[in-house]
Amino acid sequence: MTLLDTRPGIAATWRALTARTGVHVDADLAVTRLGPPLRREMSEWFPADQIEEAVRIYRALYPDCAIAPSVALPGALEALAAVRLVPARIAVITSKLGRLAELHLAHLGIPVDHVFGDVFHDGKAQVLRDIGATLYVGDHVADMQAAVLAGVPGVGVCSGPCSAEELRAAGATAVFPDLRPFPGFLQGMISVGRAVSGD
Repeated sequence: MTLLDTRPGIAATWRALTARTGVHVDADLAVTRLGPPLRREMSEWFPADQIEEAVRIYRALYPDCAIAPSVALPGALEALAAVRLVPARIAVITSKLGRLAELHLAHLGIPVDHVFGDVFHDGKAQVLRDIGATLYVGDHVADMQAAVLAGVPGVGVCSGPCSAEELRAAGATAVFPDLRPFPGFLQGMISVGRAVSGD
């Protein structure tokens, strides 16, 4: 939910899962809790011994149900273009499986340098450290906590399930309602960096 509005497609996938398994999932409620790993949401609806099979079915349904309805969020494309102008590399770090995230990006023609999937919280922090990230943008308190753990600034956007207050409390350096202010923020960071370094 940082770059893309995946809620319509994910809701459609949950409804398809209900039709396939006969287990009712409130799709509208489920999409208000996006961010954590899929198995966490599955545990709200399925007994423990059925979760793995439900995950398998959900992920099999996902490409046909979830990709086409997803759209870029306001300011997302401009934010990515601003990063390219730095120039800097773009990595997507997500709790979603990497191959599914790549389907979304390919469908919308969004080029990135790396996709790291199936990671959450401290797993995201480890990726941030491993790639030498200098900034992380996310929509969940766990994203901001990952940035803090990795020692990089975290920019929170309120396009997901977490409020501005929650993102700030989790350590966000800045919080925006969406990504439209991000290019100006990034340019300001670069200008400050140059002033400090004497460039």
